[in-house]
Amino acid sequence: MTRLLVWRHGNTDWNAGHRVQGQSDVPLNDVGRRQAAEAAALLARLRPDAIVSSDLRRAADTAAALATVTGLPVSSDERLRERYFGAWQGLTTAEVAERRPVEFARWKAGEDVIGGDVETLDDLGKRVCEALQDAARVAPGGTVVVATHGAAARQGIGHLLGWRQQELRTLRALQNCHWVELADDPVRGWQVVAYNVGALAERPVPPPV
Repeated sequence: MTRLLVWRHGNTDWNAGHRVQGQSDVPLNDVGRRQAAEAAALLARLRPDAIVSSDLRRAADTAAALATVTGLPVSSDERLRERYFGAWQGLTTAEVAERRPVEFARWKAGEDVIGGDVETLDDLGKRVCEALQDAARVAPGGTVVVATHGAAARQGIGHLLGWRQQELRTLRALQNCHWVELADDPVRGWQVVAYNVGALAERPVPPPV
């Protein structure tokens, strides 16, 4: 049975400042590097066979922490990048709400098409799902760790499972350096084994952007 561990990157200064990252290439901060090291120690116990990562630094450096512990190489896949947030990138969520109120209201309502050149949820889910499926093929019957981003993880997993958007909205945001465990049952297909697993309990956070 193939197992996927879909892992959100560690904390960044933009996370801490509630600033929209999207595909901006923001590095981990000191907290994020510590989170990555702590999570890597736990994930290594699950004996991964392969590591695949988004090419954005915050995910790639998170994956590198696990590579250091396991000795495994990291394969890069740009399809695992975060949702592209267009004109929102670099703004705080408060600034988005003030400057682009119509788009912000659509986002809060969970609408697929926001505007402002923001990638649609459907496009996001499809590209990340394809990347997850390819990652699973790297080690059939084994365990693959996939380092990615919050919104990317949720939408990609949703497409993989065939969930509707209304069902996906019932999931709380993945915390930094937490992961989702999925298993490919030979009869039932992909199933969620565990959700939002990590080294430390953290305070609730707003939806990842």
